[in-house]
Amino acid sequence: MPKERKADDTGGAIWQLKVTLLDSRPPIWRRFQVESGVTLQRLHHILQVVMGWTDSHMHGYRRPAAGPSGTRRRLLPIESADEKATRVADVLRRPKDKLFYEYDFGDSWEHEVLLERIVSRTPGERYPMVVAGRGACPPEDVGGLSGYYHFLEAVKDARHPDHEEMIEWAGGRFDAAAFDVQTANRMFHGGWGPRLPDV
Repeated sequence: MPKERKADDTGGAIWQLKVTLLDSRPPIWRRFQVESGVTLQRLHHILQVVMGWTDSHMHGYRRPAAGPSGTRRRLLPIESADEKATRVADVLRRPKDKLFYEYDFGDSWEHEVLLERIVSRTPGERYPMVVAGRGACPPEDVGGLSGYYHFLEAVKDARHPDHEEMIEWAGGRFDAAAFDVQTANRMFHGGWGPRLPDV
């Protein structure tokens, strides 16, 4: 079991993050570990692989603005130019800190990225590393969450008027519960997934 680290002790530390597709029911989520020094640009590519997206659309980050206790917190955008220079540890500094990631401004897939804990690096381990998860990634261009739920209804019900079209569009079958940790990690380290850019 990795040793818990203090939030200000980041040398060689690993950030354990949980990304959740907001408003998905049941929740679609992934737990994974990354080096604290990765940039937000690299985190974008990691999130694409972790979730199962295809990086075919634009994305953006927002972070909660500091405000007086008890007031509703605003979300401030992080400029795309800053993604190359901003590290995960710059915006997620202590457990329970959050960052919001939006993918595909048309379908508007909104994700919460939560820093769960800071742990010591495990000798010989390769990062990023997927630890756990639940639920299949929705198909690209399905029309956001409302379109995804319509898609699921059509796929499950052979009498649905869109059933044949949706089954064909999905490639013959779709398992909404499908997620495998080992397959996700092979996407990073097995040699047959997308190569992460060196950013």
